[in-house]
Amino acid sequence: MKIRALAVAGIATLAVYAIPAVAHHSFAMFDAEKTVILEGSVKEFQWTNPHAWIVLNVANQQGQAEQWAIELNGPSGLARDGWKPKTLTPGMNVSVTIHPLRDGTNGGQFLNVKLPDGTQMGRGGIAPAPAATPPAP
Repeated sequence: MKIRALAVAGIATLAVYAIPAVAHHSFAMFDAEKTVILEGSVKEFQWTNPHAWIVLNVANQQGQAEQWAIELNGPSGLARDGWKPKTLTPGMNVSVTIHPLRDGTNGGQFLNVKLPDGTQMGRGGIAPAPAATPPAP
């Protein structure tokens, strides 16, 4: 009876440690050799676990809006880097640098974003907007 109880406890312990490994996914779907800069309007900023998302409206070559889904880190990691749930708001015009999806669909892995005031957030933390230079006399 004791051996059976120990076996069940051992299996339960292994299962608890294996669950987080199963929950995380690979980043192989993104082409880390390429970067793309998208200029567009934020449709939605999803502050969700396990990953936050930016849904961005980007004009295609015909001038029609196409939606791009951009995957970020989770909210706890973003918060440590200075992000807030309202860092990006609907209608905000931004420039986002991503690693695109390998299959060519409209999506990618977030690298950084340039906000309307010039602030850059992403790899390397927060870079403040450059100070305005006074006009030359």
